[in-house]
Amino acid sequence: MFSEAKEHAPGHLHQIFADPYSAFDNLVIERQLHLRVALQALVCKPLENGRLTLRVIHGWENGGFEPADLAHGDYRIASLDDLAQVSNSHQQAIDIAASLPRDNVSLLAEPLANAIAAAEAKGQVFDEETRTIPARWPAFDQGLTLYTFFKVYHRLTYGEDDTYRSIHCRTLEGPREIHEFHLEEGEFAVVRPTEDATGNSVLVLHVSQLKPVRMLLEACRA
Repeated sequence: MFSEAKEHAPGHLHQIFADPYSAFDNLVIERQLHLRVALQALVCKPLENGRLTLRVIHGWENGGFEPADLAHGDYRIASLDDLAQVSNSHQQAIDIAASLPRDNVSLLAEPLANAIAAAEAKGQVFDEETRTIPARWPAFDQGLTLYTFFKVYHRLTYGEDDTYRSIHCRTLEGPREIHEFHLEEGEFAVVRPTEDATGNSVLVLHVSQLKPVRMLLEACRA
């Protein structure tokens, strides 16, 4: 189960850049070019092919990180106009203090309950800390995957010092790479199939990053 995920694992951008971990640093002269190339490969290509889902997360506030409180909405987008529509609808909800759009499916709480139930069915016994402390989740099958995504969602909500992070993860949909960015222009992650896997890519961001990431992608497409 400890092979389910690995942070700082080589991914697609390692085929493009000699060192993607330093390619987007503010002091790198060709930073903007590197960013444009990365976004073209990770976001624009699946967007143009109709294989990109936008995932907008929200619900965690004031340091909270309960799995049940994390809400999200998934949107199939095929253009930056589609992204703009999603951004505008969320902004309108924020402006009138209305509830943000959300899917009924849980990103963490339901998969966590299912993983624990499956482990219990195999005879594994859990204490309350293993159930409730994310760092304890790797003790059961699919737990490390859930913990990995938990950390990604947490960093996208509350921020992160590292500019870029590359992660390999074994999900129920197949093997995936997670490319996580924390830039001055915006913070987001892209979950994409590994080179030998199939499936759609997912652009993940916190609701507060809808406008910045939209502007970033428009600049890269210009």
